[in-house]
Amino acid sequence: QVQLVESGGGSVQTGGSLRISCVASGNYRADTMMGWYRQAPGKEREFVTAIFYDGEIRYTNSVKGRFTIPRDIPKKTLYLDMNNLQPEDTAMYICNFFDTPYDYWGQGTQVTVS
Repeated sequence: QVQLVESGGGSVQTGGSLRISCVASGNYRADTMMGWYRQAPGKEREFVTAIFYDGEIRYTNSVKGRFTIPRDIPKKTLYLDMNNLQPEDTAMYICNFFDTPYDYWGQGTQVTVS
């Protein structure tokens, strides 16, 4: 069983930057897919970015060039570095680990841009 705990959310001005974190506990395979999703009020959850099984990193078009997804493997921590934040980035950001066939989700951390 894997548990994911996000932190680091908050309020930031338009054009600002923020780093959020996801700390994992429990055991999972090295090729586990790790990523971030977000959900804004009244909208469906959407994919933001992920590190796939083979190490490939993908981003949704709206965050390309602004967000990156570093990780610290020994610390079991996944980060999301967000730059040039815009009001449309306001959402609950949720960490996801997919260790086939298990799908783990955190509770999320709120990011508000105004």
